[in-house]
Amino acid sequence: MTVKNAFYAQSGGVTAVINTSACGVIETARKYPDKIGKVYAGQNGIIGALMENLIDTSQESDADISALRHTPSGAFGSCRYKMKSLEDNKEEYERLIAVFKAHDIGYFFYNGGGDSADTCLKVSQLSEKMGYPIQAIHVPKTVDNDLPITDNCPGFGSVAKYIAVSTREASFDVASMAETSTKIFVLEVMGRHAGWIAAAGALAADKENDIPVVILFPEVKFNQEKFLATVDENVKKHGYCTIVVSEGTAWPDGRFLAEQGTRDDFGHAQLGGAAPVVANIIKDALGYKFHWAVADYLQRAARHLASKSDVEQAYALGEAAVNMAMEGKNSVMPAVIRTSNDPYTWEIGSGNLSDIANVEKMMPMEYISEDGFGITDACREYLLPLIEGEDYPPYKNGLPDYVTLKKNLAEKKLPEFTMK
Repeated sequence: MTVKNAFYAQSGGVTAVINTSACGVIETARKYPDKIGKVYAGQNGIIGALMENLIDTSQESDADISALRHTPSGAFGSCRYKMKSLEDNKEEYERLIAVFKAHDIGYFFYNGGGDSADTCLKVSQLSEKMGYPIQAIHVPKTVDNDLPITDNCPGFGSVAKYIAVSTREASFDVASMAETSTKIFVLEVMGRHAGWIAAAGALAADKENDIPVVILFPEVKFNQEKFLATVDENVKKHGYCTIVVSEGTAWPDGRFLAEQGTRDDFGHAQLGGAAPVVANIIKDALGYKFHWAVADYLQRAARHLASKSDVEQAYALGEAAVNMAMEGKNSVMPAVIRTSNDPYTWEIGSGNLSDIANVEKMMPMEYISEDGFGITDACREYLLPLIEGEDYPPYKNGLPDYVTLKKNLAEKKLPEFTMK
């Protein structure tokens, strides 16, 4: 069999375990020297391919690649760059193929969410038409947990664990001060359309911890009157109330609570912060003193609190992507298939990119409690295994010991390319 090089890239918002998948891809590729030559990584995601900035991972030591397993963020750089349709910008896709051809790349591993699956699919289709076949495998990643086919997405279990822990710890803090000071704590979490991360905040309360947690989901339109009544009732009963609000929580007319009236490069409404909006609604109506926080990057960078099951699945999916390529598969995504809840067991399956690209998996309504402010037992049963177990990174001088790669670039072979 002809030896071909591989290209790997990270896409979109990074996670606590995306580098774990990178580790899985690279370590597994090194086990096939008779089929895979070098693994090039895109500097800053797919832009690295377009600009021919290819990081030669063969110059990274086995120890440093292994250390990616416990290092957060995107070690090779990621990007928020959505390639347009083939019809609108065929030149970019042709450039990708030209770069792959120049560097003898026959395998394309794209580690990201729904947009990445779409790009992977298009590259596979165009490469076939251009007579230079590329085996394109999508490696799932997204804290939003909104990819179809797979039971859950690498990155989500760790952010869910961080939010559940933070909600419980902050609630203990508020409870201790509520008699004479703060009675309301509002935590804003990621999730523009799907409330998976917000749902994790509800795990802070259980039979041993009677914590009053109110969840605001993107899937449930914000009913201000009902919300205020629920918060007031919790304060009168418990002395305090914790609110976990998804950034995508919206008014009945569809406007986001935090909408600023501006849009980003993808056409998404830019959000200014739902937490202060919710906190001030409570202050104006009920007069309770509040504190609020936005988890922001902290929730997705917290490798020190990663879920063990998330780490294991992130690595396994990176490994499976390479194994699928070695089996001759193309235009597919390895997926987590849950086989049992108790005990929690799972296996690796797969889905076709044509069934995954541009499909968003929302939270099932049966996972949201009848009042719209909490989760059901079925949701708790789904979530709990995903935050199970600890996988602490090594520490040095009191801090996590993360790796920084050399990231040496391969020599360029093509003319400069100007992105539109």
